[in-house]
Amino acid sequence: MSITKNEIKLIRALQQKKVRNQEQLFIVEGIKGVREFLNSHFELYKLFSTESIFDIDTTLISEQDLQKISALKSPNTTLAIFRKPMEQPIRESGLLIALDDVRDPGNLGTIIRLCDWYGIEHLICSLETVDCYNSKVVQATMGSLTRVYVHYINLGDFLKQTKLNVFGTFMNGDNIYSETLPNEGVIIMGNEANGISPNIELLVDKRIGIPRFGKLKAIESLNVATATAIILSAFKMK
Repeated sequence: MSITKNEIKLIRALQQKKVRNQEQLFIVEGIKGVREFLNSHFELYKLFSTESIFDIDTTLISEQDLQKISALKSPNTTLAIFRKPMEQPIRESGLLIALDDVRDPGNLGTIIRLCDWYGIEHLICSLETVDCYNSKVVQATMGSLTRVYVHYINLGDFLKQTKLNVFGTFMNGDNIYSETLPNEGVIIMGNEANGISPNIELLVDKRIGIPRFGKLKAIESLNVATATAIILSAFKMK
């Protein structure tokens, strides 16, 4: 059994968000990542590998065919197609991270890993934020996507109705190391270039920021994923 032309066509098409949404499928590459998803609540659609290393139905393919279907410069033995899961309700308790128009796949993937590390189960994304099933995002999460629920919603509508306190991260926000930070709330991280958008800023209850310790204080901003790590660490230390 080998890969068919239609399967190659489908896998290539799944690099597009609209096709992922239409088919409700997405791609995972690499042995470690695929194993993480196989051991999770995600449902496998099709598994391709250049080696017989799995105990489930696998389509064995050549390295040349893997090159054809992989989005990686150096494909890693295995590629799988999984079904996108059913939407889960947002649990409005504890800490939630909300992303306002984060566009870089690497940043989103890293933030999903940070949520996994710090025990944040629900990540809320504005409708403009990059798709978490983008292959670059999936790769960057290194399996953490199986343990973090990612929700795409109208962020403004959610913030208007939530009973949780809303924390916005700003360059001129109050020093997080001087604040008494609670165990629950929504922490908003903004766009890489523009920060939190004006309409979302209006819905913030508390402005917080990471102080600059450099003598010149010349650096304009931190990478959004780096900032998320620092902010989460500060909240969890309290």
